[in-house]
Amino acid sequence: MKNIIFIHGLESSGKGFKGTYLKNLFPDILTPNFIKYNVNITLENLLKNRMGQLNLILKERKLWTIIGSSFGGLMATLYAFRNSEKIERLILLAPFLATPMLQIDNISPLNIPTIIFHGRHDEIAQYKASREQAYQLFTNLEFVTTEDHHDLNNTITTLNWSKLII
Repeated sequence: MKNIIFIHGLESSGKGFKGTYLKNLFPDILTPNFIKYNVNITLENLLKNRMGQLNLILKERKLWTIIGSSFGGLMATLYAFRNSEKIERLILLAPFLATPMLQIDNISPLNIPTIIFHGRHDEIAQYKASREQAYQLFTNLEFVTTEDHHDLNNTITTLNWSKLII
C-alpha cells in the first residue's frame, strides 16, 4: 500500500470534487479536511495552522506521494522542503507558488520527482509566475500546461492517475 495524501485548496475540502474523485480511484488515499478558510484569519496564520495539521498527519509514515491543489500545493511544497526524506513524489495541481509565504531564501532546489499541472487560463494561482517559481524550486520537474482554468476540473478526469502515482 502506498502512502498517498491529497491536500485540498484554500476554500475547498477533502470531500470536494478532486478529493472525492481521487478517493474513488485510490480508496486508501488520505483526503483530510484542513482548518476552514476564514477571512478573519490571515493567510499566513492559516498556513501555519494547516501545516501543523499536515505535520501530525504525515508524522508516522515515510515515502509519501503528495497531491496538492492550489493552496494545498503550497503546503505540499513547504512540507517537501522541510521533510524531503519523507517524500517519494509530488503532484501539484495549479499550485499557489508565486507567494511570499513560500520562504525559500538560501534553500537548494529539491530533486524530488515533481509533476505540475497548471491551466494556462488560471487567474488565481498566476500561471506564469507559478511556472517561473516552480523551475527555481524543483530540479526533477515536469511542468504540464493545460488549456484549463484554476480548478483544473476538465484536466483532472483525463489524467492517467495510476501512472502518475506509480
